[in-house]
This record gives sequence, C-alpha cells and structure tokens, in this order.
Amino acid sequence: MTLTMEEKLNDFNWLDLGDDDAYRAWRDAKLALSEHMLALDPVEVPSLAEPSESARIELIRRCEAVNFAHYVCPAPPDSDATAPALRRFADAFGLRIAEAHRSAGEQGIVALQPSDEAGKRGYIPYSTRPLKWHTDGYYNAPSERISAFVLHCVRAAGTGGENRILDPEILYIRLRDDHPDYLRALLHPQAMTIPENREPDGRLRPASIGPVFYPDPGTGRLQMRYTARTRSIEWRDDPATRAAEAWLREYLDRGDPLTCKVRLAAGQGILNNNVLHDRTGFDQGEDTARSRLLYRVRFHNRIGRS
Repeated sequence: MTLTMEEKLNDFNWLDLGDDDAYRAWRDAKLALSEHMLALDPVEVPSLAEPSESARIELIRRCEAVNFAHYVCPAPPDSDATAPALRRFADAFGLRIAEAHRSAGEQGIVALQPSDEAGKRGYIPYSTRPLKWHTDGYYNAPSERISAFVLHCVRAAGTGGENRILDPEILYIRLRDDHPDYLRALLHPQAMTIPENREPDGRLRPASIGPVFYPDPGTGRLQMRYTARTRSIEWRDDPATRAAEAWLREYLDRGDPLTCKVRLAAGQGILNNNVLHDRTGFDQGEDTARSRLLYRVRFHNRIGRS
C-alpha cells in the first residue's frame, strides 16, 4: 500500500536517528507539503463560534501537515462575545485541556496588550517591545507543557506587530541534515534549564529542566520547547549543546525559507501545535484604550479531529 504525504508524516519515528530511509521519505513529504501550504490563502471561517465543517477539516489538515493554520473570520457583532466564541472555536478541534494561566479571564483566555498592571508589568508579551523566537510555555514543568494554542486578533496595531512562524519539524530537518550532533545534544533530557522564578503573586515557579525536542505524550509527534532569550536560561555545559544553542539563535535570526510571515488583522488568527514564533515591536498609538489586542488560549493537548 502506498502512503499519502499526510500519512507519511505520522508513519515516522523521528527519535530514531539511524533509520535514514524512513527519514528521507518523511523529509521529502514534509518539505513538499510545507512549500505547498505556505502559498495558500488563510482559511475562511464563516463563524468563530461555529466553524463550518469544511473550514474545520481544512484547518485540521493544515495543522496535521505543518502544525499551524492561518484563518480569517468576521468579528462577532459584540466584542464581548469574542472570548466565548474563541473557546467554542477551540472546542471544535478537541482543545479542552486548557492551561490555568495567572492572567487568564473567565474563559481561560489571556488578553495580550500593553499593560501596567502589577501582574503584567515587565513581561514583554504585555508591552510593545519585540518578542524573540520562542515556543509558548518553555518555562513550564514537564507535566504542564503547552502543546497547542490559538492566537486571535481583536485589534491590530497601527504599525508593526508582525509575527514570524516556523514549524519545529522544519528546524528538525535542518539540524538532522547538517548538524546531527547538535540535534542529539538538543534531545538530551537536561539540554535546557529555566531557573526557578518568583511570580508576581508570590508563588515560586520551580526550575524547568528538559530537552529542546521531545515527543508529544498523546501522539508521539515532535514538540519543541525553546527561547532565544539569553537571560534566565541555562544550557547544558558541553561543547555540542553550546554550539547547538548558538546555531539556533543565528539560524532563526537569518530566517528559514519556509518561515511564514503574518501581520494579523482584526478577525484573523493562528491555530497551532505550539510552533516557533516571534513578534516585531509595534506602535501603541495615542489612544491606549484602542491599542493592539490579541486573545490567546493555550492547551496541554494537541489539535485533534474531535
């Protein structure tokens, strides 16, 4: 039986670095699908709260292939309806194990906008400053790792606020092709440590120690935890890991040909399996009450078909 490109993506043990034939088949299918998906227009979703079956299937198809999908939908008539509509949208993709975030509202949704609130002051996501490359929740404990999230734009910035997005499986390919020793270092269970941190509410967040690439516990698909920041992070002290960390920062800064660039407008969003992403700085404008506003809700399980 001949496998389709999509089936080849799941019929591959990416942790087995010795099976070159299986890797080549998976690699060719992955790169071909990624190039195809990058050229597609956003998926049109008629209703955020009730995505049509055709839109739902297409969004799932893209997320299974390249781990993210860009969508566009009409804004709800009442802005207060956006948060509950976004949770219903996430429910349509089996995303029900939501993160208990300290800044989340009643719907488990975090409002990302410039803020001087005590619990948000000093954290870059709540500022106009650029965000470096990262995956969400890289500081979480292994039992609380983020596997997927939805980022939905309520109001765009006047200028700036562009995101770059890269599927971690593409980065895996670049490493395995050119620097397999770096890849092995990043698979080490103590490759990256985020030291303990005192939260604004007084709670102590324990140190988070783990690999950069790891298998999703539910599906076995590749997941990634990473940050390009150089403060409050400790890398395993060996030559291969130090070289791998430097390569990651330099490579992501240069940009991969399969990087997606998108500046979300109102009603647009990204559904994804916690892909690599960054954000340029942006102009808040004179009316701070109308500053850039994105809703984000994060989950401990990956996007599924039900």
